[in-house]
Amino acid sequence: MEMKKDRKRLIARELTLIAILGVISWLLMLVKFPLPFMPPFMDFDLAAIPELIGTFLMGPIPGVFIVLVKILLKIVTMGSSSAFTGELINFMLSCVFILTAWVIYRIKKARWVALLGMGVATLVTAVAACVANVYLIIPLYAKLYGYDMDAVIGMTQAVNSHVDSVWSLVLLGILPFNIIKNGVATILVFVIYKRTVTLIRRIWNR
Repeated sequence: MEMKKDRKRLIARELTLIAILGVISWLLMLVKFPLPFMPPFMDFDLAAIPELIGTFLMGPIPGVFIVLVKILLKIVTMGSSSAFTGELINFMLSCVFILTAWVIYRIKKARWVALLGMGVATLVTAVAACVANVYLIIPLYAKLYGYDMDAVIGMTQAVNSHVDSVWSLVLLGILPFNIIKNGVATILVFVIYKRTVTLIRRIWNR
């Protein structure tokens, strides 16, 4: 009987932490801005920080739910300005990032392994972003709004004159943007993770 109570208490605490981290991730997503010379339809934010912390602390499934809470809150409070293509790619890439980092981190739960996992995840996510944007998200976005690929390239060309084709969009826009975005999140999580988890566990075990 006592074990069932402890199990229910643990589940309740995990659900609460998922909700809290999801809200923090959503709030961080609201503090966004474009990067110079990068595609204007891509905004820089630090929403990956609580997603990574939650995944490392609780596992991959809670991590995915943290991402889901973020996306749902964004849709409910702000709607979508991209016919949900932006929310779709955000969900997909966020999951690729945290799950790739987790797969490596679970091999050995050490600080340097976490850093390695996040570094590999940054590169994997950048490649996934290129493939998903070029072959799924941008064509879908263009179709929904009656654009063609040239129009999308033109949007980026307005801030970076070197972008004149799909592949230059990938190499000069999508790839570096995602490396910068997730690279910054990686560094910050590496710096604050231990103290943050210590604080969470201290509150958790009260």
